[in-house]
Amino acid sequence: MALPRGSCQSRISRGRIHPLLLISLAVAILVGIPIVGVLSNLLATGDASGSGAGTFTHLWATVLPEYLFNSLAIAAIVAVLGGMGGVGCAWLVAVFDFPGKRIFEWALILPLAMPAYVVAYAYTDFLQFSGPVQSALRATFGWQAREYWFPEIRSIGGAGIVFAMVLYPYVYLLARTAFLERSPRMWDAARTLGAGPWEAFAKVSLPLARPAAVAGIALALMETLADYGAVAYFGVPTLTTGIYKSWYAFSDRTSAAQIAAVLLMAITLLMLIEQTSRGRARYYAVGSRTRLQMPMRLNGIHAIGAVVFCALPVFVGFLVPVGILLRLVAREDTVEFGERFYGWLYNSVLLAGVTALIAIMVCVLLAYAARVTRSQLQGVCNRVVSMGYAVPGAVIAVGILIPLSRLDAWSAERGLGLVLTGSAAALVYAYLVRFLSVSYQTVQAGLTKITPSMDASARVLGHGIGSMLLRVHAPLLWRSVATAGLLVFVDVIKELPATLTIRPFNFDTLAVITYQLAADERLGEAALPALTIVLIAFIPVAVLARSIAKADR
Repeated sequence: MALPRGSCQSRISRGRIHPLLLISLAVAILVGIPIVGVLSNLLATGDASGSGAGTFTHLWATVLPEYLFNSLAIAAIVAVLGGMGGVGCAWLVAVFDFPGKRIFEWALILPLAMPAYVVAYAYTDFLQFSGPVQSALRATFGWQAREYWFPEIRSIGGAGIVFAMVLYPYVYLLARTAFLERSPRMWDAARTLGAGPWEAFAKVSLPLARPAAVAGIALALMETLADYGAVAYFGVPTLTTGIYKSWYAFSDRTSAAQIAAVLLMAITLLMLIEQTSRGRARYYAVGSRTRLQMPMRLNGIHAIGAVVFCALPVFVGFLVPVGILLRLVAREDTVEFGERFYGWLYNSVLLAGVTALIAIMVCVLLAYAARVTRSQLQGVCNRVVSMGYAVPGAVIAVGILIPLSRLDAWSAERGLGLVLTGSAAALVYAYLVRFLSVSYQTVQAGLTKITPSMDASARVLGHGIGSMLLRVHAPLLWRSVATAGLLVFVDVIKELPATLTIRPFNFDTLAVITYQLAADERLGEAALPALTIVLIAFIPVAVLARSIAKADR
């Protein structure tokens, strides 16, 4: 028995709008509210006193150009170092065979478990004047203060290097996949024509991997521009620090929103550049991949060079920071696993758990609606939801607080008090706006693997849309749903800018307390919550590393 083509869609399109489409539209509106709230203040003139316009004019005339320059300078360092490290390591492990290659294939993604602000705290303790490195140099050579030069970690260059150390895996993962998926015949043809490994890499492999590498660099730059914890601790004024300075120092939400709009436009420009870069050229992998390319064996100095090149980012981006944190925890007398620590852990886990649960339920409905309705409006709604991850947490926080503060002002006039501002619900809302895209993409990828013929068979057996989701698709989706929930859980644990701005009074999480302790130069006390964040973030990274190791066997 065969169903008429498009019968399900025709039944849905007749009469009223499908409930799943209404849910998707509501979610898209909720995700878009913070963005609209920020952009609506771009040309605002401030409050009745004009303080908003005056403050922003003052910022533009004095410090805003510096914010832009510093943000772009850090982004340039990350693009160069992260691109070179990610693409170089991906090419080595995909094309060559050398000692330790199997370990490096998965170990190179370990820095993803390290939040940038945690690495910043660790290296500051390690490299500052009273740290072990400079203390050892003075003890060895008998130097005194100001008798020698040592690079300053709290600088634009230091911030750029820290971001590159923890964000290069974005480039590595995408570039490695691109190198592995190219046809080996193209490489063989280049070598037959007399091209050496370096020339074949520059003229064949790199052009094929260029779209993936650019996409990875764009992801790394988005994370760089969205960061607050590391640049604030280093004392480097950027757009994100300018948002907080306007909000807290000047108490001017209009200027904060205007700076947030500038940051949002910078992120949007970055996305357009990435898409335009891919759109100007097309590189296709021609030929079958049924024959896998045999890796070229490296020996002698070349093998040593490959090992050092791949080991360096793992060493400086993961092993050294973890070792520094363990050293701080071991030597700090004030470290305690007491009630306060468990309170921070409980708050973090509670927020992350609630957000992850809501995210997977919403994203299952969104992905299933896209499968069932197949309407253009549904596609637009899902694209709006996917935009959230590209929006920095500081921008989302400002975009949420502006409408919520107006609603609370309205409720206060009617004697209801402050209901939304500074509530856990507002914080969960910010998390969902920021991380729904992560969950949606994961669930959508799992759902697309389920053949449409299973839907047709279920309909023949009398299953409706809801029954088909629960009894047919859900058992097949549980791995994707679990992965989506895990990714959102870890992202919420690590999130700092939105949490720092929206959290309820006297409600601290591991990320917030780590930042506050480090800002007070109590790095020893900050080590324990920071190490806890790393251990939690290590879970999905370990799962990904395990899948890479299994796939390469």
